Amino acid sequence: MKVLDPRGFGLVCATLAVVAGLTVAGCANRVEGVANPNAADLSAYKTAAASSSAAATSSRRAAAQAQAINDNCGQFPNTTGVGVSKYNDFINAHDSNAPDYASRREAAASTLDEAANKVEAGVNSASDALPPDLAAKFSEYVGAARLLASETRKMTYTAPVGSLNDASRRVNDARNAVRDACPKR
Repeated sequence: MKVLDPRGFGLVCATLAVVAGLTVAGCANRVEGVANPNAADLSAYKTAAASSSAAATSSRRAAAQAQAINDNCGQFPNTTGVGVSKYNDFINAHDSNAPDYASRREAAASTLDEAANKVEAGVNSASDALPPDLAAKFSEYVGAARLLASETRKMTYTAPVGSLNDASRRVNDARNAVRDACPKR
């Protein structure tokens, strides 16, 4: 066998490396004990992780609240404005003894009920994301609109208008309270 033969030389080097590795591994000492984390580092890590998690949760809540406010406040003027318009058409028909009085009365009442349903659906879909005070204002509008729709349906040419006027004021107050509580656009 030639010493400078590359295959023979590589085989000799590999054999020497294996023998040296086995010798070192056989002479190594085992360290006794149980692996434990550094208590101070572990505590700092847990605090940082909890803080990060709380910040992420708070950020998600804030984003959900902003979205709920935007969704509900954004649709409110258009949704309720149609009810106001139809109600005013009914009042004009009532005051002028218009021949289409009954159909305008029903259109006003139906539109007020639809507006109440849409506002209520928006509040319900927002769940707990809406601030409680704003959700209460929306709910007050819903109740007021349904009451006005009910009072509108009761109206005839000879019916007293006191309860209708009271219900109308309640709707106007509720609409104004929501508009004042919503961010300005």
